Amino acid sequence: MEISFNIGEIDSVASEVLTNAHSNNFLFYGPMGVGKTTLIKAIADQLGVSDYVSSPTFSLVNEYNSSKGKVCHYDFYRIKSLDEVLDLGLDEYLESDYYNLVEWPEMIVGLIPQSYVEIKLSKGINEERIAHIKHIK
Repeated sequence: MEISFNIGEIDSVASEVLTNAHSNNFLFYGPMGVGKTTLIKAIADQLGVSDYVSSPTFSLVNEYNSSKGKVCHYDFYRIKSLDEVLDLGLDEYLESDYYNLVEWPEMIVGLIPQSYVEIKLSKGINEERIAHIKHIK
């Protein structure tokens, strides 16, 4: 599925992503500044997270409580080895019923779960964004 949108439509994109999801693991791909964190904030809002959602660039993971369960936001841009991620216990998180929202999953290729929602973001014309959404089972 492909969705073209602008920032004013981000909430409807988040709703679409969640409505059609068959997995609680969401992998976000795209270059720096394309809007991965912005879309993750909108998804967290849709899930009922009331806390301020920010990118866990240095802590690797931020955990939030929501009306739909635990929401975990990961940012693996700065990891230097998979050991950092293994020490975090990522494999257990990804096997849980938590909502796992992962930025820069290309940094953890060997640890990606078998079932997930892949969201590839790119820039379109002007300020438009394009989300390519694929469900992997």
